[in-house]
Amino acid sequence: MQDAAIRAFRYFGSLRHDNPRAWLLTIVRNTWYSRTSQQAARPRVVEYDEMTHAQPDQRPDPEALALQQQTADRVRQAVQSLPEDFREVIVLRELEGMSYKEIAAVVGIPMGTVMSRLARARERLLVVLGPAPLAGEAR
Repeated sequence: MQDAAIRAFRYFGSLRHDNPRAWLLTIVRNTWYSRTSQQAARPRVVEYDEMTHAQPDQRPDPEALALQQQTADRVRQAVQSLPEDFREVIVLRELEGMSYKEIAAVVGIPMGTVMSRLARARERLLVVLGPAPLAGEAR
């Protein structure tokens, strides 16, 4: 507003007496657009501060990696121990992310059979692997 008032005072001689409000609002509008275009033209400089921008190390430690590998091996062995028809539907659903309808089309069985095989496969995996621990609970 201050810039617009200074411009209006500076160009007061160009004021026509027919509509002073429109004349002043035009000055305010033009001042706003010139100010925003100047700000947009200036490149933003952001200082890099190692302490502020440092990201914590997200990599798991060796113990966590070993536990992940053990868990993956246990799951792989459990899936391999399933009968072939159960293993087929569990892999297509859980690893490939297919819908029941897609699995039924691929395997060539009714969708109800897909659902029952998945339920039985999950039950068997639960028996072999045990229930999943609750969040924060150790095994």
